[in-house]
Amino acid sequence: MSVDKTDLRILSELQKDASLSTAEIAQRVGLSQSPCWRRISLLESNGTIRKRVALLARDKVGLDVLVFTHVKLASHGWQSLPKFKQKVVSYPEVVQCFMVIGDIDFILLVATRTIDDYNEFIQKRLSQVPGVQSIESRIVLEETKNTTELPLELAATRLA
Repeated sequence: MSVDKTDLRILSELQKDASLSTAEIAQRVGLSQSPCWRRISLLESNGTIRKRVALLARDKVGLDVLVFTHVKLASHGWQSLPKFKQKVVSYPEVVQCFMVIGDIDFILLVATRTIDDYNEFIQKRLSQVPGVQSIESRIVLEETKNTTELPLELAATRLA
């Protein structure tokens, strides 16, 4: 399903504040409430809107360490990739997981309370996953930009 400009305006409002009521969104995008609700329902049912969540301040809940973890697997057989993915996504410390092309196979974003907790995660969990050949870590010193908002204005230019 493709989205139109009205859908993009609705999505933009939801990205900024998912707690807005349908009436508030409708007013902001120039629709009446019922058509706006139908569009949001369709965007949810077709998977364009995956879920609505609260974005938490990591440091306020005691997760002070954020690490980009690069993982290279020993093999890329039809069994090793799914097994690795299944195992790594079960770890609560892993907040994002990306399979990539290049000299590494996965980039994980890992959040822990302390460097010691991260070290324990690497030694006792991640390095024990079958097929892991190497692990490199990049500790985040400062979050310069961290957003979940997609650049919908780029999608809108495609629709013009």
